[in-house]
Amino acid sequence: MSANLKKERRTRRKLRVRKKITGTPERYRLSVYRSLKHIYAQIIDDTQNMTLVSASTTEKEIAGASTAEGTKSDGSKAVGALLAQRALAKNISTVAFDRNGYIYHGRVKALADAAREAGLQF
Repeated sequence: MSANLKKERRTRRKLRVRKKITGTPERYRLSVYRSLKHIYAQIIDDTQNMTLVSASTTEKEIAGASTAEGTKSDGSKAVGALLAQRALAKNISTVAFDRNGYIYHGRVKALADAAREAGLQF
């Protein structure tokens, strides 16, 4: 399977999910992007086109601790916990999870589980 075909299939899944999920002030959207090395997560208000909270493995407080001795899944758990901590500080407790066309498995699942354990509801 070529990389281009995989990208097209993920884009189709992404659009199918985004038809149903939008970030409103009552329930913001938690969007996940996964690259080969890093993972990024944002909480987005689609009505104002604003990112309210974000976290990623490229940040200094996560990059030094998680990726030096751990796996990429450990980094995802750290991102999920940090994102939930920042969201709760801004009084955001419920979100809609947008997996962005990725399979709910591995790093995406680790991020979601860590965010739930830290207090986010979705």
